[in-house]
Amino acid sequence: MVAINCDMGEAFSIYRCGDDEGLMPYITLANVACGFHASDPMVMADTVALAKQHGVRVGAHPSLPDRQGFGRREMKMDRDELTACVIYQVGALSGFLQAQGMALNHIKPHGSLYGMAARDEQVAEAVADAAEVFGVPLMGMAGTVHEQVWGSREAGFIAEYYADLDYRDDGSLIITRQHAAFDPAESAKGAVRAVTEGVATSVGGKEIPVRADCVCVHSDTPNAVELAKAVNEALAPYLD
Repeated sequence: MVAINCDMGEAFSIYRCGDDEGLMPYITLANVACGFHASDPMVMADTVALAKQHGVRVGAHPSLPDRQGFGRREMKMDRDELTACVIYQVGALSGFLQAQGMALNHIKPHGSLYGMAARDEQVAEAVADAAEVFGVPLMGMAGTVHEQVWGSREAGFIAEYYADLDYRDDGSLIITRQHAAFDPAESAKGAVRAVTEGVATSVGGKEIPVRADCVCVHSDTPNAVELAKAVNEALAPYLD
């Protein structure tokens, strides 16, 4: 069985990013921003309430403290400081979940924190130390330091495949500052292959191994709702 996850609650004050209301019917997991790259108290509260309304489980989406750069600029932080940074954010979201009678489902780091943890063991360990405080699994990429470190922790590891990002020939993600639109039908076909065959096609045309416990669609992809709907319909027989 597979889940569909989406990064959500990435608005701030009067500024909007992504169509959370349009996306929520087509996903099963929402990764909710915790205030360091996007979101604020009211956005978090509203996003958690919306997820509850649609029966969507909620995970935390913590970031490096980089609101201006949307969490997509790397920073150098000591391990203890980084762990504290993640605990602080997840703790904030946990309060809104408690208010709705919901449990924290998982943690998925955002942006550069996600990318750094995929290749740097110390960063991955710092994030795992925070996750252990809450006793929930971490979401990341199989075949990277994510799986090496987080897969060895008691809380567990959830491997994700990206329906709206390209993969290099070595299996790494091509992460852009601004996401481009993807063809919904092609993305849906790729998601089914990832789930049923464990493979994806790289930008160089090479078949690369992937693991898809869940499939991600980004809320800031220009045609995100159309894409999520196509992926949801294609994966319907496999959804948990």
